[in-house]
Amino acid sequence: MLLHIPNVLSKEETEKIRVALQQADWADGKITAGYQSAQAKHNLQLPERHPLGREIAELMVQRLWQNPLFMSAALPHKLYPPLFNCYTAGGHFDFHIDNAVRQVPGSAERVRTDLSATLFFCEPDTYDGGELIVQDTYGVQRVKLAAGDMVLYPGTSLHKVEPVTRGARIASFFWLQSLVRDDGQRTLLFNMDQAIQQLTADVPQHPSLLQLTGTYHNLLRQWAEL
Repeated sequence: MLLHIPNVLSKEETEKIRVALQQADWADGKITAGYQSAQAKHNLQLPERHPLGREIAELMVQRLWQNPLFMSAALPHKLYPPLFNCYTAGGHFDFHIDNAVRQVPGSAERVRTDLSATLFFCEPDTYDGGELIVQDTYGVQRVKLAAGDMVLYPGTSLHKVEPVTRGARIASFFWLQSLVRDDGQRTLLFNMDQAIQQLTADVPQHPSLLQLTGTYHNLLRQWAEL
C-alpha cells in the first residue's frame, strides 16, 4: 500500500524548516548508502546526528505520533531517526531497494525497514523533476507532494528519484519497523480501521461495530510482533 498523508507539518513549519536547511552544510549523500546504492545515488545529505536534523526530526516524530492516519496505516513499533536530503543541479537517485535492516547511529538498536517514508519541504512548483517513482504490485506511482505532506510505502518497493533540473527538492526520509511485518496484513487492518472509524461517525450505535472492532483487535493480536 502507498499512502499520501497530508499536513504532517503546517505550511509555516515547513517554510521555517526549508529556510534553515537551505543554510545548512550539506554532505555527499553517498555517506549513508550501501555499495550498490552508492553507485546510483547522486544527491546531498545532512550529516547524521546533525543538531539541526535532530531538532527537526524531534518535531516530525511528535507530529507523526499525533497523526491518526499515520498511526492507523503504519502501526509503528520502531522508527529510524529521520534523515534529510537535497536534490539539485541534476541530482537524482536511480532505482534501488532500501536495506532491510538499519542500525541506529550511536546505538545497538536495529530497525527492520518495513516501511519507507518521505516528507516534502518544498512546494512542487518551485522545482522541476524530483518525482519519487515507486514501483510495486500496485503499479508505478509518481509522487511529488505539497510541502508538509508525506508519502508512506513498503520498504520492499523498487523506487527512484528523478533528476531535479530546476530549483531544489529538500525532503526528509526515514524508515519504520511496524508491529505488523506483512504489507498485505497491514493494508487489511488499515482498511478495516478506516471503515470502523467511518461507521462510528455515521451510525455510532450500530451493533456490528462491537464485533468489527473486536475482530480488528484479534487480527492485530494474531499478527503483531513485539
